[in-house]
Amino acid sequence: MRRPRHRRRIILGIVAGACVLGLAGWGTVQLIDVFGGKGSTAQAAQDSRHCPEGGAASRANAPQPAAGKLPAPAALTVNVYNATARPGLAKHTADELKKRGFKIGKVGNAPVAYDKKVGGAGILLGPKAAADGPLKVLATQLAGAQQKTDDRASADLDLIIGGTFKELTAQQDAAKALALLAHPAQQPAAKC
Repeated sequence: MRRPRHRRRIILGIVAGACVLGLAGWGTVQLIDVFGGKGSTAQAAQDSRHCPEGGAASRANAPQPAAGKLPAPAALTVNVYNATARPGLAKHTADELKKRGFKIGKVGNAPVAYDKKVGGAGILLGPKAAADGPLKVLATQLAGAQQKTDDRASADLDLIIGGTFKELTAQQDAAKALALLAHPAQQPAAKC
């Protein structure tokens, strides 16, 4: 007499084996991504632990050299708009920019197109001609701000404060970033 075959056990065993093999393969791919290759998240985390400047993330956010002569902050007129629900943020930010040498234009709530729709630290908006100079100078004051251009006729720049805005870049750090932007040959080589 033979034992009766249980097809359910056989099918269940095949399905369980396929699941185990699939999970093992997926786990292997994840481990390779974490521990191997350039630009992995583990490498960026390791860089930030060993680099006093913050590793790969800070090098990516470092100001890029401008193509021509940069304008002085006093030559730039900045309109400051608040796209958050926090009152008084535009006025406070405009006062701080004024202390740093910028001319201040309009201060108030953001236009309807941006009001409560800016998710990052902020948006720097200016004419297309300002992309390589004035916008980069203003970007030294607000790390992580997105830079955009439009078809405006005036040379004014707009700083639209976003939802994750806490404060402007520390004045010392902004001055260093502005100096590096103005004199790119003096940028230190990345050691990390």
